[in-house]
Amino acid sequence: MNGNDRRESIIEILNTYKEAIKGAEIAEKFNVSRQVIVQDIAILRARGIDIIATPNGYIMVNKEPLGIRRTIVSQHQNNEDIEEELNIIVDLGGKILDVIVEHPIYGEIKGQLMISSRIDVSEFMKRLKENNAEPLSTLTDGVHIHTIEVPSEEIFNKIKNKLKLKKYLIEE
Repeated sequence: MNGNDRRESIIEILNTYKEAIKGAEIAEKFNVSRQVIVQDIAILRARGIDIIATPNGYIMVNKEPLGIRRTIVSQHQNNEDIEEELNIIVDLGGKILDVIVEHPIYGEIKGQLMISSRIDVSEFMKRLKENNAEPLSTLTDGVHIHTIEVPSEEIFNKIKNKLKLKKYLIEE
C-alpha cells in the first residue's frame, strides 16, 4: 500500500471510530512505524483535514457532536480536586473535550482532553503523575475553562449544580 492509499485509509478509520485511536494502533494496522503515522497525520492536516491529537490518540474534529456543547469555568488548586471535578462530569454523563486557560502573555492555551469515563480520568491523572507534569490551570491560579459535551440541558444543569456544591464552579 502506498502512502496516499494509507492516508485515505487512515481517514476512513478516524471517521469510523467514536473515540480517539492511538497512533501505535493505526501503525499496527498498516505494519508501519508510529512515526510514519505521525507524518501521515501531518500531511493530512496540511491538506486541511481536521485531525487533533489528544492524550488518548487521534480523533476527527468534524464529527457531529453526540449532544450539546457547553463551557464551564472552574477553579481548584490540587490534583485531588482535578480528579474529583473530572469524575463529577463523567459520572453525570458529560464528556470533557478540552481545558482552556487565558495566559497573560500567550492568550488562550487549549489542551485537548476527550475524557468520557472514570478510566479516562484515571489514565489522565496517572500521566500527570508519571510525567511529573503540571496541569495548565497552574498557569492561571487554578482558573480554567472546560468545553463539555452532554446529552441534554438537564444533564448540563446537574453537572453545574454538583460542581457549584463542591465550590469548583465560578459563576458568570
